[in-house]
Amino acid sequence: MELWFTEKQTPHLHWSCRVTQTLYSKQTPYQQVDVFETEQFGRIMTLDGMVMITEHDEFAYHELLTHVAMNTHDHPKQILVIGGGDGGAIREILRYQTVKRVVLAEIDEAVIDASKRFFPHISSGFSDARVEIQIGDGMDYIRQYQEEFDIILIDSTEPIGVGKKLFESLFYHSVFRALKKDGLMVAQTLSPWVNQSLIRQCYHKIAQIFPITRLYMGQVPTYPSGSWTFTLGSKHYDPLKVDESRLPHLKQTRYYHPQLHRALFQLPKFVKEIIATEE
Repeated sequence: MELWFTEKQTPHLHWSCRVTQTLYSKQTPYQQVDVFETEQFGRIMTLDGMVMITEHDEFAYHELLTHVAMNTHDHPKQILVIGGGDGGAIREILRYQTVKRVVLAEIDEAVIDASKRFFPHISSGFSDARVEIQIGDGMDYIRQYQEEFDIILIDSTEPIGVGKKLFESLFYHSVFRALKKDGLMVAQTLSPWVNQSLIRQCYHKIAQIFPITRLYMGQVPTYPSGSWTFTLGSKHYDPLKVDESRLPHLKQTRYYHPQLHRALFQLPKFVKEIIATEE
């Protein structure tokens, strides 16, 4: 008998992989958290039936989310990650010697616990003394601060359930206020093949608040369509003006490298058209 996990990515598109073992399953007050062992992608964690991370390709997502921001800012010291309870973004941020403090604002402690137990190589940064974990609503947390952080990364789930508010203008305004005068943010903004309307909305909401707004994209095979976008909003630094020759060569990365930095912003024509006009 074969067992398969299937993610219903859209009403008309499903994605499946063969499961060899269910390692963890828990219904929390916020969502259903599961960890499976699979043939193709190793261990995977799902939230409400949607893939959050896999051992096979998590590095692509986490490096795309973090390193563009970390290398666009001139001297990032104070970093906030909203969501991202698996710890992958934390791990990548800690590769930079300038970092003094990283705050993780995660609403569901079960995600952190599951990652520590089943994905120790992803959650390894949690033991670093520079990391501060705040369990609670990221929206509530960020409202407490003004000009506190150099970089804010929004490592959210899809815009349903507890993650929906992290795609709204009110939240982006709170992010802007919590950033220092030269601060910047990056949010994951889903697939250009599947979520065109959402990408357009997020881009223009951020562009109405931040003087510099850029969309970039990369490949994450287990996310819907495999192509994934990220939207950067900056008060001062422009990622397209970064001198790639001065960027650090991080030996541990497997996706990101200095010569890729600006290339990530070279969008296919149809993606440019998505953000060209506001709905």
